[in-house]
This record gives sequence, C-alpha cells and structure tokens, in this order.
Amino acid sequence: MRAPIGDFDNARPAPDCLDELTGPVAAGLRAWQGPVPADRLVYVDTDPAVADTAVFLEHYGPALLDESANCVVVAGRRGETTTLAACVVKSATRVDVNGVVRKHLGARKASFAPMDTATGETGMEYGGITPIGLPADWALLVDAAVVDTEWVLVGSGRRRGKLIVPGKAFAQLPGAVVLEGLGVPVVA
Repeated sequence: MRAPIGDFDNARPAPDCLDELTGPVAAGLRAWQGPVPADRLVYVDTDPAVADTAVFLEHYGPALLDESANCVVVAGRRGETTTLAACVVKSATRVDVNGVVRKHLGARKASFAPMDTATGETGMEYGGITPIGLPADWALLVDAAVVDTEWVLVGSGRRRGKLIVPGKAFAQLPGAVVLEGLGVPVVA
C-alpha cells in the first residue's frame, strides 16, 4: 500500500499492525468508531532514531511539516488538583499552554507534564505519544488547523512508526474538543 502522504517504504492499514503498537494505542484502534473507518488510518514504519520532528523532517522530507502534528501531555493545576490532558497541534506551531489550555482546563497554572508522568499515564513512549488510546477521563484538545488538514502524520505510541490519520478523524476521538488558536506560531 502507498501512504497518502510522504514517501515511506512500509505503509499498512493501522488495524493490521496492532502488534507493532503499544497496548493503549492498539486498544484505541480496536474500539475505534465514528464516521472515519479505522482502516483509513495508516501505519508507516519509521526509524526510531529520527522520531523527533526536526530530525524526522530532515530524514523523510521537509514537505511533511505542513502535514504533521505533535501530541503533548499538559498538566493544569488549581489548588491541590492536577488535571492531565493531551493537546494536538500542527508541528510548525507550539501549544498555547498559558492561554488556551489553562483557560479551557479552568486551571490557575498549566505546564507540560513531566516526561515520566506523560509516559507513565499514557503507556506510550516519549517522542511517540499519540491521541489514539489516551486515558478515557482525559480531555483531548485539538487545534482546528489539525482537523482542517486532509492527512496528518502523528506519533504511533512508540518512537518507531507513525500514524497517518484523516484530519477530521481527530474530532471523533474520545474526549476531543476542537479549539481555534490552540497552536500558535513558533517565534524565531
């Protein structure tokens, strides 16, 4: 099969690759429902040594920048209560943690979750966290620009491999809230 974006040697329908995914991501694909069928999601095998966005783009082509997204875990705090959530933004942007995220979570303070918290709570590898298979009680904040992109390259739950997902499918994920302005341009 040929991937809908990029030039990858090994592309297959994601439901055919459950053994190559983390448990939570495989479970998320097994439970997949909504208007975009699960077999429209594509798994591409990639080199784990180049999983981070900048290096990945150098290796697989800078044209993927406009079609890729990052999923990061954030922690919002109000008093003694901490709320974890995931945010999905285009790779050319950064998450507006202290504006949109803090306001949406009703938190006094918001920040990126520590790496051990992000990986421990999701069951996914750092550098490969994906919005598919997140804990059921988490909010999933998705920038509208991601939903408006035809195909989006995002982590697979592991550093090895990526998922290519129709942008509109992010809006159908459990806990998803689509927000304008969640991703803000990176200031050089």
